[in-house]
Amino acid sequence: MALKVELRPHERIIVGNCVITNTDQRARLLIDGDNVPILRERDILTPETADTPAKLVYLAVQLMYISPDPQTQHGTYFNLVRDIVTAVPSSWPIIEAINNNILNGDLYRALKDARKLIVYEEKLRDQYNAAHPEVDVSSAA
Repeated sequence: MALKVELRPHERIIVGNCVITNTDQRARLLIDGDNVPILRERDILTPETADTPAKLVYLAVQLMYISPDPQTQHGTYFNLVRDIVTAVPSSWPIIEAINNNILNGDLYRALKDARKLIVYEEKLRDQYNAAHPEVDVSSAA
């Protein structure tokens, strides 16, 4: 089944191992292929923007998703996850969902679950900041 993607001017998208940058006008693409990783610019994290533990997990899963050999990122991913679960045991259900998707080879769904981990991390940080207004926990790791 083909995927229809509409790109805003100058928006980028990853298709396979290629980065496609749109020109100065809107463009509509029809992408047809099996098991080709596709990421829109808004879903892409870079090492510079992965500034929290959850975002680092997302980056590791993203690299698995776009890599021809996802297992090269497993060590990094599992080290990050171990640290998060040790620090925040309540994150386990989200981590477990990510792990199950990775083990089943559904890296796109693992990526979506990793996004949930980022949202959960932000929620915890906001709760902490509300309870401790004198100490502002920034998004920096």
